[in-house]
Formats: sequence, C-alpha cells, structure tokens
Amino acid sequence: MNEPSYLTARFGVSAAKVRAEWKLTLDNHVEEVWSALTDSAELPKWLAPGEIELWLGGAARLAFADRGGDIESRVTAFQPKRLLEYSWSIPGEPARPLQWELEPIGPTTLLTLRLTVPASEDAARAAAGWAAHLEMLQRALIGVPAKFPFELFKVARDAYREQLSRLRAGRLQTRTSV
Repeated sequence: MNEPSYLTARFGVSAAKVRAEWKLTLDNHVEEVWSALTDSAELPKWLAPGEIELWLGGAARLAFADRGGDIESRVTAFQPKRLLEYSWSIPGEPARPLQWELEPIGPTTLLTLRLTVPASEDAARAAAGWAAHLEMLQRALIGVPAKFPFELFKVARDAYREQLSRLRAGRLQTRTSV
C-alpha cells in the first residue's frame, strides 16, 4: 500500500519557537483562494465553521468540536487578498501565529502558509495537522469535499518529527562545536 503524499515543510528552530512554512501554487485566482480562507460559508469545507473579521484587530473564531476548544483570536496582520494572520490558540494558550500570504501569478495563486508554535510543543503534530488541512483546502478549491485525511496526517507527522530531530541535532552540534 502506498503512503499518502503530503506537502513538505521548511522548518526553522530557535530555543523558544518552531516555525513551519509551506508554499504551494494553486490553480485558482487569488479571489477564490482568499474567499476559501476568509468566507464563513467556505471555511467549513476545509477547516472548521467560523468567522474571521477582515480588519486589523478583527475577531478570528473557529469552532473545533474535537480539538478541546474553539479558536478565539484577533487578526494581527491584514492586507486584503494578500495577507492574513491570527493566532491558532484557544483563550489562555500561548500565541501560535498562523500567517497566510497570497501572491497572484496570472490565473494561479502562490500560497505561503507560516505557522509558529512554542518550542515546548509538538511542532511536528501541529505542522502535520496543517499539511492535512492544506490538502483539504486544495480539494475544496476544486469542488471535491474531503474529510480530514488522517493517514496523510500520520505520515506527515512522522516525517516532520524526523526532520525536526535532524534539524535540532544539527543545531546542537553547531552550538557545542563553537
């Protein structure tokens, strides 16, 4: 049986934070992608029911019944059809900035997603969840509904854990050799 493919992520690690970044080109106009990321009617098709108020300081609320709480955040960066950032956190949790950047390229869109989590958390698990949701987003944009791809999540999580382990080991070797 073939393992599901997942989007590769680039990671950056510091003592306090782990950052993951994905880039993908979507065969959709920027307006369609922006709508999928921000429209309350589109969000449940690939992420969760919710509402994002499209202005700096606007509320970002997403209802995840199985996550243990709802995301309740504020928009911390905003440029219409170009940039959207909010924290992927429930009240009382540390900030986990999630930044969506869109670049129109003719009839397609380059989507860059950046996720930052505290270094003390399971960054591979968080990143794998976003790899799965990016897969769901791609499917939603072509009109093919999809449930959360749990097998893809597991394969990505394991690969990301290995990638982060190598990255952290390299950082440790660099620190101790200096």
